[in-house]
Amino acid sequence: MTRSGLFAMVIGCALFAPVFAQAQNRGNFDPAQFRQQRLDRLKEQLGPTDDEWKVLQPKIEKVMDAQQAGFGGFGGRRGGGGGGGGADNTPQTPIAKASSELRTLLENKDASADDIKAKLAALREARAKSRTELEDARKALKEVLTQRQEAVLVTNGMLE
Repeated sequence: MTRSGLFAMVIGCALFAPVFAQAQNRGNFDPAQFRQQRLDRLKEQLGPTDDEWKVLQPKIEKVMDAQQAGFGGFGGRRGGGGGGGGADNTPQTPIAKASSELRTLLENKDASADDIKAKLAALREARAKSRTELEDARKALKEVLTQRQEAVLVTNGMLE
């Protein structure tokens, strides 16, 4: 190998090493750790006392759960076929389950219009219920916030 070829290879490895490291770290993603880090950042940004945090934290977690449940079925195929699936790729949220069932039905070109209509209605119902749960969780959280805290949570995408 020539000196310039070796130099190019070393530079290429140096440039792509961070990309490879990041891709490798994705396999070690821990949702619970990510959630805790997000809660810690929010606590720091909101600046509550310990007693205030005891009130805020469960309400914030409820909003986070409702957002996650709603996200599980609004996107495309996440996690292979179920959207938000577990280790066995089984859908975990009602939206993901209804979405997966509709997709499975649509793979059958001979599915009846009535079957499609029923599965589509089930998906829409699950989405509507999820939106209502998110709105209720946001309302309950908003009731205990200061104006500054509300603004922080709006900028963080937790409130509208």
